[in-house]
Amino acid sequence: MLTETTTGEGARGMFSSAMHEQQRVRLPLLFTYRRCPYAMRARMALLQAGVAFDAHEIALRDKPSEMLRLSPKGTVPVLVLPDQHVVDQSLEIMGWAFDGRDPGGWWDRAQSDPCKELVALNDGPFKQHLDGYKYPGRDPLRAQPQAHRDGAVACLLQPLDALLSSQRFLGGSEPCAADLAIFPFVRQYRGVDVSWFDGQDLQATRRWLGHWLESELFQRCMRKLATGPTQRF
Repeated sequence: MLTETTTGEGARGMFSSAMHEQQRVRLPLLFTYRRCPYAMRARMALLQAGVAFDAHEIALRDKPSEMLRLSPKGTVPVLVLPDQHVVDQSLEIMGWAFDGRDPGGWWDRAQSDPCKELVALNDGPFKQHLDGYKYPGRDPLRAQPQAHRDGAVACLLQPLDALLSSQRFLGGSEPCAADLAIFPFVRQYRGVDVSWFDGQDLQATRRWLGHWLESELFQRCMRKLATGPTQRF
């Protein structure tokens, strides 16, 4: 029962506070790791689609038990929707983000055959070569970083450069979700040896990469969060 002190403005204040907390609870929650390219493309898609979400920055050596309960695979990103439905594949998170929130056609442009093929190459052989190049110590008996470096160029970067030589973005004259899906991995590849990468005959790819590195969307995506507490992103 309301007393004199909780009627009028006081009651409205309590109601407003409760509603605010309820709205916070209902936002999607993203378990993420700032430098992970899979999590990066999920964050960029959510931001581009204008989806408000909370974020939980994890520590790789101390993964949250709640995340592991929701997604036993133990890798980010993991998106928990307000109805507790879990989406734990980055491309599926991107698709969910743009579903019904894509007036600019970012997702539709990414459904062309060339875009789909490049994303498949990125997530398959290129990622394998990237790991072999960046982390040769994981399998020291089979370490061939230079072979993986060159294999990555042949399997993805050359066809990517060929397409970007005739158009500004993967979707044509306008960016699309395929740009967001591939860019974080090319960024990571370049970071292994920046001088070597910048000396390669990949002029169109370097221009494309530079655009995304300097973009406001990427700067927002890379906002630093404290590890542990859930924060509004």
